[in-house]
Amino acid sequence: MKKIGIIGGIGPESTLDYYRGIIDTFRELNKGTHYPEIIVYSADLTELLEIVEAKALDKLAEWLLTRIEALRRAGAEFAAIASNTPHVVFDEVAKRSPLPLISIVEASCTKAGSLGVKRPGLLGTRFTMQADFFQRPFHKHGMAVVVPTTEEQEFIHEKLFSEIELGIIKDETRLALLAIVKNMIERDGIDSLILGCTELPLILPGQAHGIPFLNTSAIHVEEIVRHCLGE
Repeated sequence: MKKIGIIGGIGPESTLDYYRGIIDTFRELNKGTHYPEIIVYSADLTELLEIVEAKALDKLAEWLLTRIEALRRAGAEFAAIASNTPHVVFDEVAKRSPLPLISIVEASCTKAGSLGVKRPGLLGTRFTMQADFFQRPFHKHGMAVVVPTTEEQEFIHEKLFSEIELGIIKDETRLALLAIVKNMIERDGIDSLILGCTELPLILPGQAHGIPFLNTSAIHVEEIVRHCLGE
């Protein structure tokens, strides 16, 4: 088994979800009594957000590389970033990384392709929805990624950081998010939904309004475990 390195803390709630997910998935796939060795670098979410808000992508890449190097020194044999937003610089970081990296976007793209979807919607932080790092790989595989309206994006972003990132889960927020999904089905013709923030699976179900939701955290976790096992 390969030692897993995780850049977590961005945010803390989803990092807990990742750890539980890795252990549960490992049990399902391994069917044994051994567990993987996991090294977590719990980074400062506020520091990350300040860099992203400033659109300082070069600084973001260096910030991630410093933490990946710390994971390498701690003994990790490969790494994953337990957050969607930092994947805006994934390609650059992967080129320079001292460890192999598992991409949440590529894993989600592969999963979407296996489901045969063609027009997935994308919810996430404002940074994720306004960037194109999901659109590019999905487009290469014949899928068109659709984002909400600007007003809807602002609502989603605000709820993520004022509630969900803090572990505050409200039924009214869940219903409002599902209403946005319904709007996207009727207005934009989406046939699936990418939960493009690792906190969204904490509040949204696996499907609704007749379309599947792609839980990027769970998809990422499964890929991490398979890599750990050498599959």
